[in-house]
Amino acid sequence: MRYYLIAGEASGDLHGSNLIRGLKAEDPAAEFRFWGGDAMLAAAAVPEGAPDPLVRHYRDGAVMGFWEVLTRARTLLRRVRDCEEDLLAWRPDAVILIDYPGFNFKIAKFAHDNGLKVFWYIAPKTWASRERRNRKLKAWVDRLFIVFPFEQEYFRARGVPFVYAGNPLLDAVDSSPALQEAPEAFFRRHGLAPCRYVALLAGSRGAEIRRMMPVLMAFADRLRALPGYGDCEFILAGAPARSPQDYLPAVGESRRPYVHLVFGDTYGVLRHAGAAVINSGTASLEAALVGTPQVVGWNSSALTVFLMRHIGHVMDHIKYISLGNLILDRLAFRELVQEEFTPAAVTDEVVRLLGDDAYRARMLSEYGEIRKALGTAGASRAVAAAMIAALKP
Repeated sequence: MRYYLIAGEASGDLHGSNLIRGLKAEDPAAEFRFWGGDAMLAAAAVPEGAPDPLVRHYRDGAVMGFWEVLTRARTLLRRVRDCEEDLLAWRPDAVILIDYPGFNFKIAKFAHDNGLKVFWYIAPKTWASRERRNRKLKAWVDRLFIVFPFEQEYFRARGVPFVYAGNPLLDAVDSSPALQEAPEAFFRRHGLAPCRYVALLAGSRGAEIRRMMPVLMAFADRLRALPGYGDCEFILAGAPARSPQDYLPAVGESRRPYVHLVFGDTYGVLRHAGAAVINSGTASLEAALVGTPQVVGWNSSALTVFLMRHIGHVMDHIKYISLGNLILDRLAFRELVQEEFTPAAVTDEVVRLLGDDAYRARMLSEYGEIRKALGTAGASRAVAAAMIAALKP
C-alpha cells in the first residue's frame, strides 16, 4: 500500500521514522511519500535511483506561536496548496498526519473531502486548548492514534475514535547505542576533555532557539562564577536540521570556551550529563526516559503569551507544560515559564540538581513512574499494524 506521511518538526520526524519502520515490517510492499526530515528518509531506505520520497524538509517550515504563524501566513498557505496538489497526484491509500496541527488540520479536511483515508498519529493537544477542534477530528479523521495514557479518557469522553498502543519514545530511547557508551568514549568521540557538565537543549525551531539561548548563556556564566562550580562545562545539543549558526552567535566562542556544541547525539549528551536545562517539548520526556535530572524552561513572544492567556485560555486548561509532568499529573521536575525563566532561577535549580542527592533521587523515582505509565515497547509496530488493519476492507 501507499502511505503519505506529514511531519512538521524534529519530534514528528523521529516518530515518523519509527512508524515507517513499523509499516515496512507489517507491509513489505509499502511505498512512502512524505513531508518530514532526515530520520524518515533514512527509515524509508529508498534504493539508489528510485524517486525521492521526501517532498519537503520540515526545517523549511517549522513555526510556533501566534506571532510566527501570522508573519508567515502566506508562505504556509502556499505550502498547503503544494501538499494538496501532491496528494491528488500520488493518491495514497492513507494520509498519515503526525502532530503539527496548524498545517495538518487543513490537509485533513482536504484529504477527507477528496476521498482519502486519514489517520492522525500523535494527537493534536485539544485537551490543552482549542477543544472545538475535536469536532474536526471526528468529521475529517478516520482514526486517531494517541501516545499518552491520559489522552484515553479525554478522547473517549468526546467520542473521538482512537487507538492507544503505548508511546514510541520508549523504543527510540531504549534502542539508542548512546545509552550503552562509556563516558570516556563519549568525550573522546566528540573531542572533549572529561568533565562535569550540564546539558543544554534549546529546542528545534529557530524562534525557540533565539529566545532560549540568551537565558542559557547567562545561566552558564552565572553557574561558573559560583564557588565550587568553576570547573563545570556545558554541552549544547544541536537539534536536527539546525546549523552551528543557529547557536554560535549567542555562545560567543572566544568568550565562552566552556560551552560546546554537539550535533547528532542528543541521547549521548543527556546520558552523561549531571543535569539538563531543556526547552519544553519532546526532549523533556526523552530526558526523563534517559534518566537525566532536569529543569524545563519555556518562553515565547509577548503577543503569543497574551493570546494564550486571554484568548486561547491555554493556561487555564493545563497545570503543566511538560509531558512528563502531565503524564503524572504532578511536578516530577520544575518548570520555569515565561517571566520565571531567568538565569538566576535556572542557576538555583541546577545547583540543587547537582548537589542535593535526595532531591535527585526523588526525581529519578518519579521518572520510573513516567516510564511505567507509558506502557511497553513495540508501540510503533503496533500502531503500524492497527493502521493496516483499518485499511483492509
